[in-house]
Amino acid sequence: MHTVTGARPALSDELSVEFAGEFFPVSPGERFVVGREGDLAIEDNLFLHRHFLAIDRVEGLWLLSNVGSRLAATVTDSGGRVQAWLAPGARLPLVFETTTIIFSAGPTTYEITVHAQAPTFRETERFDDAVGQSTIGEVPLTVSQRLMILALAEPVLRREGSGMSELPTSAQAAQRLGWTLTRFNRKLDNVCDKLDRIGVPGMRGGVRSFATNRRVRLVEHALAARLVARDDLPLLDAPQPDES
Repeated sequence: MHTVTGARPALSDELSVEFAGEFFPVSPGERFVVGREGDLAIEDNLFLHRHFLAIDRVEGLWLLSNVGSRLAATVTDSGGRVQAWLAPGARLPLVFETTTIIFSAGPTTYEITVHAQAPTFRETERFDDAVGQSTIGEVPLTVSQRLMILALAEPVLRREGSGMSELPTSAQAAQRLGWTLTRFNRKLDNVCDKLDRIGVPGMRGGVRSFATNRRVRLVEHALAARLVARDDLPLLDAPQPDES
């Protein structure tokens, strides 16, 4: 493993992978592997594949591949305008100056940032929507639905930079909001149903794994789509609206 802390590679055709404050340079001709074993080794999570993600340069283009068998990753540009779900066996090009990769293994969510010295596409200035309106695609969220997502994503949002965070259970998130578990699960059901209807993958699953999988997938999507941000965290401690 070649790690450069606090620095990025100088060569224009290189990438650097950022995780928890460390930068890992990747040169053409090398394969960079993320998993329990590899160049970025996350050794303490048995839910993670030994080899999960791989970065290679193929015919002049950097590619991110999911070489695992069960887990998926959410990939987005730094502005949250482009989002892809990288399923096992899939791969996609890394074309942006900054690409964020979010994935969960067990109760832990990870965020990795890939920096390109010579990106294929340059991002343009972002123009935000009207203040006070929060949407995913064409699906509006109520204030309480947004609070529900914030309660789940709070540990990730409070983290500085890339790294890992333990997500709360539904019971812990409900307690954080002062809600009953029934109310929390009803909001979770509503949001997941809305997202499923507009084609966001991972919002539904088998009976035994549905509750856990949809919760972590919802957090991944909310972070990638910039649905919630650190600036929203004070809402968790503000007086809540009287919604059913």
